[in-house]
Amino acid sequence: MGLTMAEGVPRAALRPYVTRLCAYRERYDRPLTRTEAAVPGAVLILAFGAPMEVGGARLTSFTGGLGDRYTVTRISGPTEGVEVVLTPFGARRLFGVPMRELTNLVLPVDDLLPAWSRTAGERLAALASSAERLALAESLLAARILTAPPPDPPVLWAWERLVASGGSVSVASLASSLGWSHRHLVARFHDQVGLTPKASARVIRFDRAMGLLREGLPLSDVAASCGFYDQPHMNREFRAMAGATPGQIRPRPQLSRGADLAS
Repeated sequence: MGLTMAEGVPRAALRPYVTRLCAYRERYDRPLTRTEAAVPGAVLILAFGAPMEVGGARLTSFTGGLGDRYTVTRISGPTEGVEVVLTPFGARRLFGVPMRELTNLVLPVDDLLPAWSRTAGERLAALASSAERLALAESLLAARILTAPPPDPPVLWAWERLVASGGSVSVASLASSLGWSHRHLVARFHDQVGLTPKASARVIRFDRAMGLLREGLPLSDVAASCGFYDQPHMNREFRAMAGATPGQIRPRPQLSRGADLAS
């Protein structure tokens, strides 16, 4: 019973595009409802087993773009699969559509990649071990991502600046450094990232704050380190993107991890 996970490490060529790769199995004795916080990336679930309720829809394999709000999920039966967290540029290369079309959306993978999704699901389900599933998922991702058109270098540079600063660098300074107008920067972000630069900075700052809180740092230290104006500002951001206040975030418990999910 519970959640078992096995983490994978993407090959070097995939690391700019895939920030997390894990095989998992979940089984509970009663339905479980969770609030999934916003992250500065796109989540891809390649699953088999009981469908999961995601934002009110029953889905098995699903994905979407970046978002600045939380999502409620509900598990009612045993499920297993592979979870991938993509950078916006990994998602752009994998899906081959402007990321603005996926912002704050969750939809079946079949809607975007019907043939790829069916092949991935069938082949992953046929494998017995987490190591095999992780290796296959990595190969399937690499085959699409690494052969797709590369990211827009100026937008990639601006995104990396935002991430490195924890979301604190100003949009005006990014536009000035690139020699672009604010409108042009927003348009390019809509295509490559999905969110505006300002919204991207909010999600990056929130994600950093979540990480620090889960490490056990005091609220006041997190607020100061992440650049929130005051406690009400931090509370508003957490309610919007986590469905909770900062005080309700606790250090993440140690999960049961297994090298072979088939056992």
